[in-house]
Amino acid sequence: MKKLLLLMIIGFASSLTFVSCKSKAVMVGVTETATHLKANKIIENYYSNKTNFSTLYIKANAKYSDGKQTQNVTAEIKIKKDEQILISIRFLGITMAKALITPTAVNYYEKINGSYFEGDFSALSQWLGTDLDYNKIQNMLLGQAIDDLKKEKYTESVDGQTYRLDNEQDNNTKKSFYFDAEKFFVAKQEITQTAEGRMIQVNYLNDVFYKEATLPSTVLIKTYQKGRKTEINLDYNTITFNEEFSFPYSVPNGYKRILIN
Repeated sequence: MKKLLLLMIIGFASSLTFVSCKSKAVMVGVTETATHLKANKIIENYYSNKTNFSTLYIKANAKYSDGKQTQNVTAEIKIKKDEQILISIRFLGITMAKALITPTAVNYYEKINGSYFEGDFSALSQWLGTDLDYNKIQNMLLGQAIDDLKKEKYTESVDGQTYRLDNEQDNNTKKSFYFDAEKFFVAKQEITQTAEGRMIQVNYLNDVFYKEATLPSTVLIKTYQKGRKTEINLDYNTITFNEEFSFPYSVPNGYKRILIN
C-alpha cells in the first residue's frame, strides 16, 4: 500500500474514461504524419494549450502491480490548482492511505503498517531518487510536462506521429518528452538514470477536451529499477471541475512516524 501511495504521489496510471456533468467531452484526434519543427516551435505550441480551473476532483479505480503482487483499490484525487493535492486510497470503502501535498510539504499515512511521513520534497526526492516538487506532481496528474520546457535546451526529432524533445543534463540523466502532432498535448514523458538503472515512464492516451482543460483519458505509468518493474493503472470514472470541497487530513492516533535520512 505504501508503494502504491508513493507512486500515486509522483503521478502514475492506465485506461481511463472521463465522465463529467459540467463539461462536454470531445475526443481529440492525431494527424497521420508529423512535419519537422524546431524545438522552440514545439515548445511554443505546447504552451499555447491553456487550463482554466480552480479545483479538480477525480475518482478512479487503481491497479498496482510489481510482478510479485497485484492490488486493486479506489483512488480519490482532489486538486486545488497550485495550492494542494489530496490523494485518498480506499479498499472496500475503508481508507487505507492518504497523502496531502502542498508546495512546501508532503504528508502521508498508511493503515497496514500504522505509519506516517511528514517532510518536505528534498527528503522525499532523495528517497525516491528523482527530483520532485509540487508543480511536477500536479503536472503529471494533469498530463502536462513535468519540467518548465522553456528553461532547458532540447534536441527535436519526429517519432512516428509525435514530436520528441530530448534533454541530457549529464552523462547519467536523460529526459524525453513526446507530443501529439496535432494539438501538442503530452503523449509520453520519461526520465532515465543510467548509473542507477532507473527509469520512470508516463504515457498519456486518448486526450479529452473540456472547456476547463484538456486531460488524458488514459495514463500508463511504469517504473524500472535494477530489473524490477512496477506499473499503476488508473481508471478514472468521475471527474468534475470547479466544485468547492474540503481537504481533510489527520494522522490517526498511535501511528509511528517514518524518518527518511
